[in-house]
Amino acid sequence: MKKSIKTQSKQKTELEPEKDNKPKFLKRPRFFRLALGQQVAFVKRLGILLNAGVPILESLNMMKKQADSRSVKILLEDLTIGMQSGQFLHYRLEKYRKDFGDFAVNIVRVGEISGTLHESLGYLAEEIQKKKDLRRKIISALVYPFFIVFATIGITIMLVAYVFPKILPILQTFKGNLPITTRALIFISHVFTTSGWLIGLIALGLIILSVLLLRLRTFRLAADKLLLKLPILGRVFQYYQVTNFCRTLAVLLKSDMRIIEATAITAKVSTNLAYQDALSEMVQSISKGENLSSLLESNLKLFPPLVWQMISVGENSGKLIDTLSYVGGIYEKEMEELTRNLSTTIEPLLMVFLGICVGFVAISIITPIYQITQNLHP
Repeated sequence: MKKSIKTQSKQKTELEPEKDNKPKFLKRPRFFRLALGQQVAFVKRLGILLNAGVPILESLNMMKKQADSRSVKILLEDLTIGMQSGQFLHYRLEKYRKDFGDFAVNIVRVGEISGTLHESLGYLAEEIQKKKDLRRKIISALVYPFFIVFATIGITIMLVAYVFPKILPILQTFKGNLPITTRALIFISHVFTTSGWLIGLIALGLIILSVLLLRLRTFRLAADKLLLKLPILGRVFQYYQVTNFCRTLAVLLKSDMRIIEATAITAKVSTNLAYQDALSEMVQSISKGENLSSLLESNLKLFPPLVWQMISVGENSGKLIDTLSYVGGIYEKEMEELTRNLSTTIEPLLMVFLGICVGFVAISIITPIYQITQNLHP
């Protein structure tokens, strides 16, 4: 099986067009998007068909007939045109690098060159699925806290902007000095009722400014570093990055890629700029002959001690790939444990925040009303 795929790869190498005579790609739709689930299905099906001995061009045509998504049909049509022109699959996938990422494109490239494309696609499908599962766990862990915070802010704004102004005429009849909390609430309510549109514009402007600033590398790097320093959540983000680092590097090395090239691709795949910069620096140091474990040891803010200790053992024993997979599994379990306990850990803090916001409004309204009723004569 491997020999036939190798022969096919050699034939495609001979047929590879010169750079000056590249066949034109199909025009990519402006809002083209390939979800992780669609990527998993595409890679897994193609790997199964190739493993069954179906030629790659015939496999793509079969999948194109069964595709139920416009994006997948466009992808398969484009890949089919490329394969009919004698191109490598990874060469055609370069156009969709933003969707699949450097990791996927390079895994396919190594699989085609080594003649083990079906095996590489199997590894790739597993990793994309794991990436999807990790992302889902992170999102599900963060939904509850963010929902409580936004609900609390929304309830407070509703009380201040709509409920409190209806009670204000009663409070204005109070002849004594109003409590400081009530005076503060009156001021806040007045600002919301008279300049609510201005506050909305300012909030919208801040959101747009934040989005624009996140496009600047310096600002995004500072934001990524800040995420890692957040209490409780910081460790979740750190373990997520460590898990991706270990798994990505393990799969690339398993595909017979050199560690320098594998580390460089892992750096590009990382979604956190702090990890990208650290791994990019490691590439230069590894090319000078330094060990990966010693470089990880010098970056303890990003990589926990267990990572470099286990990788050091893997380097010395010659089982670096197995060690990376094992460490990735450890930190995935740690992250799962953190995400499971996240709601339990954060819930008391959220309840305190909710109590302060709603309690402030309640006390500001009830206290003067109570004083008014006390001054009433029977």
